[in-house]
Amino acid sequence: MLFKWLFGKAKPIDMTKYLIVGLGNIGSEYLKTRHNIGFEVIDFMAKKFEVQMTDIKLGAKGNFNHKGKKIILLKPSTFMNRSGKSVRYWTLKENIALQNILIICLLYTSPSPRDRG
Repeated sequence: MLFKWLFGKAKPIDMTKYLIVGLGNIGSEYLKTRHNIGFEVIDFMAKKFEVQMTDIKLGAKGNFNHKGKKIILLKPSTFMNRSGKSVRYWTLKENIALQNILIICLLYTSPSPRDRG
């Protein structure tokens, strides 16, 4: 039951598809903040490869082909802490292998009090 819930119906995985997810938060108060680095990377890639991003279920999505591979760009609209919902939905919908998913986000760890000197 858990396997079916996590992965949906069993079907052949398409190894020619890749999902690149840029994490960030929607809203003008988050524009140009470090938390939106994922969105900025997706915007850069969309511009470079002339991809039209379209607002769809759980985010903005666009795709292009590169060297025989289908590349899907995704900017979840679910805020950072719920982005897994969007990633799971589009991974299953597009039938993407887990090893073909790249998540771009800010990785920040604050120093522990012991490390502050």
